[in-house]
This record gives sequence, C-alpha cells and structure tokens, in this order.
Amino acid sequence: MIIKHFRLQIITRLILLALTIYLLVYLLHSTELYATIVIVAVVIIFQIYDLIRLMETTNRRLTTFLEAIRYADFSQSFKGTELGRSYRQLNEAFAEVMRNFQRIRGEKEENYRYLQTVVQHVGVGLIAYDKSGKIELINTAAKRLLNVSQIGHIQSLGSISEELVYKLLEMKPRTRDLVKIQSEDDLLQLAIYTTEFRMRGRALTLASIQNIQSELEEQEMEAWQKLIRVLTHEIMNSMTPISSLAKTIDEWLLEMEERPNGRQSTDMQEIKEAINTIQKRSEGLIHFVESYRKLTRIPQPNFQILKVNELFKRVVQLMEKELVDNNIKLSQVIEPEDLTVMADAELIEQVLINLFKNAIDALSKKEKGQISLSGGKDQRGRVIIKVSDNGPGIIPEAREKIFVPFFTTKKTGSGIGLSLSRQIMRQHLGGITVSSVPNKETTFKLIFS
Repeated sequence: MIIKHFRLQIITRLILLALTIYLLVYLLHSTELYATIVIVAVVIIFQIYDLIRLMETTNRRLTTFLEAIRYADFSQSFKGTELGRSYRQLNEAFAEVMRNFQRIRGEKEENYRYLQTVVQHVGVGLIAYDKSGKIELINTAAKRLLNVSQIGHIQSLGSISEELVYKLLEMKPRTRDLVKIQSEDDLLQLAIYTTEFRMRGRALTLASIQNIQSELEEQEMEAWQKLIRVLTHEIMNSMTPISSLAKTIDEWLLEMEERPNGRQSTDMQEIKEAINTIQKRSEGLIHFVESYRKLTRIPQPNFQILKVNELFKRVVQLMEKELVDNNIKLSQVIEPEDLTVMADAELIEQVLINLFKNAIDALSKKEKGQISLSGGKDQRGRVIIKVSDNGPGIIPEAREKIFVPFFTTKKTGSGIGLSLSRQIMRQHLGGITVSSVPNKETTFKLIFS
C-alpha cells in the first residue's frame, strides 16, 4: 500500500514535469511570451528540485532506519507527515518495525537476565572458558566452592590446585574426572564434567564442578552402619543365650554346693568360678557391642541458636578436673565474642568432650601440655571451632583412618569416638577435619555450614 502510493506520487510528478516541459517547448517555438516562458522554466526547475528532494528524503529515511537497526538504536523516531499520506504510512511502517525490533530485543534481554539468574543461583559450580583458558563465565557456586572472588584465567586457579588447572585444560569434552584438593579447612573431592559448545564462531568449554566429599563420607558411614547392624544382630543373638545359660548354671551349682559333700563342693567351686568368668566375659562383650550400637542410634539434632562462649563454658566445666589432674593448661579465644551457631547443644558438647579426651590422652606423658579452644569464622563466613593440643601428633598413615569406625591408635580405645563425632557433624550439614604437625600441634576443626 505504501509502495503503491509512493509509485503513484512519482508517476504524477513525472507526468506534470513532462507536461510542463512540453508547455515550455511549445512556448519557445510558437510564442513570444517571454515572461510566461520564464515562469514555466522556474516551475520546471522547482518540479525537478521537488522530485529530487522527494527521492533524497526517502533515501535518508531508509538509511536512518537501516542504521538504527544496525546499531540497535531504538531511540529514532519516524513521525513526519509533512510530505503527504504516503510518507505518513511509510513512517508508521518504519516505527512499527522499530517497535517490533525493540520488543524482540527486550525479550532477548529478559531471557538473558533469566538465564544469568539461573546460572548464578544454581548450586553446581559452572565455568565457561576458551581453549587458551580465558574465562568467559564463572557463577557464584564456583566462586564459593573455589573460594575466589573473580578470576579471568584458568591458570589463576594454580594457587588452589595445579591438578585442577591441568584437568580443566586437558579434559576432553563429555568426560568426567575427580580432583582431590586439601585446603586449610576442608578436604574437597571435586567431580568435574566438561562439555563443548560454540558461541559466535568460538569453541568454548563448559565445566561443571561439584564437591562430593560429603556424599562420599555419607556413603562410607552408611556402609559402616549396615556392617554394624549385621554384626550387632548376629553377636547379640549368640551372646544373649550364653549369658542366660551361664547364669542358670551358676544357680544350679549354688544348689549343689549346699549338699554335704566336701570334695564335690571343691570341684563345684572351680566350675562355678569358670562359669562366672564366662558370664562376666559375655556381659562385657554385650556391653562392648552395645557401645558400637551408638553409631547407628544418634538422635536427630534439635537445632537452636547457641552462644559459642556459653558452649565452651559448659564443656570446660565438665573437663576442668581432668585438665587439672593432668597439669594441662587451657587457652580460649572467641572472635567475635558474641559468636553464635545453629546446632544441637548436647550433641556438639559430646563432640567437644570426645576431642578434649583425645587431647588429654595425647598429653598424658608431656610435662607442659596445653590445649587451645577457639571459635571464629572462615573466609566463607562459616563458623569454625578448633581444638588444638601440643602433643606428639598423628602420623600421616593414621590421619586418614582416624574417622573410620573401630580404628584407634590407643591401647584402650574403642575407635568410635571420632566416627561418632563425624556423624554428628554430618547431621549438622558440616564436617570435621584434622591437621597435625608431629611433636608440635594437632588441630581438629568443627565446620558448620
């Protein structure tokens, strides 16, 4: 419709121009009306000028429209109506196209912001980078996991783990791998999955990173719990009848002793002592197995806001006598002083008591033993409680096994204290780690998420 009107306007102007030129030629050859000839000539010049202006105006409008689209400049306005109805319709068409482009661009920006929000809030760490290692995108989860604020290149992760840098740069698309990172506060088991995509003609790698340490610990604990349930079931089924039978025989022998026969009384006394030994051993074994049952019967935490200074105060009161008896000095630091944590008071007290007992045992042969108890926050804003001692330390071979149920380095230990402590911390969605320098310091850290 616009083109039709525009074509009609051009044709009309050309016809008028042709008629005017014909009139000028006629006047020049057939008359001597010089004033009229001049007027007609001026009219022809004006018509030519107007036609050129019409064409240039159309070109300028079209150029402005195309430039606005090219540079996404949607501030341009097409409202002029001074050149007639056809131009008004042309301007309206241009304006409608601009509005459509603006709407499409707005929708794309909304989709982009939506995807950015999803990427930044998803719980899985995501890093997009090119073949050289230049990072195009890193989301909040990845920054939090790797404890970085902003990085521009994969090589910048070398301070965290050279193995992580190597894996990210060398892994083939659609492959998985594991990277173990030992940081000051945590042991991270990172599961990495990479895929490749193209954007604006460039090949980029997208790596997803997840810390599966807690899942591995949970599976390990579940496996041990299943084993414990089987062991306790079988042992209890066997030992309970033995204990009952030993008690019955003891009562029967008691009746036999009352019979007047000296020699028989002596023999029965020996048998009684032997059976009593069996009974005591059976009851001891039942008690022993019952202690292992605790690993599978930890109550669900009753979460509440605890003041760390009050928590420390209660634990120190409970352990004060043992500290004095073993001539061990205690130091405490809490920063900030009003530090709080969301936890179950009784369960966390039990964990701290276990750690104190281990520290006291480690310092039993040391003249100047010292235990340090501290609370604070790490760089990620998590509450950290530390129990340190200056004992002989833990050898590297035992350090990785001390949280395994039944493993102990003490002659009289049961090997369930630290396993129990780890399970309690897992219920608090946190963790417990250990670091040790032989003959200098051993530190256990309780980490609350």
